[in-house]
Amino acid sequence: MLKKPETLFVLGYMLLPLLALISAIVGLTMIVGGDKIPGAIVLVVVTQVFALGAVFALRKRKAALLAEPGAMPDEDRRR
Repeated sequence: MLKKPETLFVLGYMLLPLLALISAIVGLTMIVGGDKIPGAIVLVVVTQVFALGAVFALRKRKAALLAEPGAMPDEDRRR
């Protein structure tokens, strides 16, 4: 399931960045509300996990697209 480019597109461009944005908002709200340490943990750790997950999904999608037969001529793959 996580090898299909369509699934990785949804994860990398839509779902994981949205979750990173939501967790950043939650972390900032916690910091403003007085929970400084848990808010900082949510802001730094959880947000970065979602952001790096999106980058990982996009790299995996690119590799899956390049691995499809007929995706690119052989000369273009070497660049």
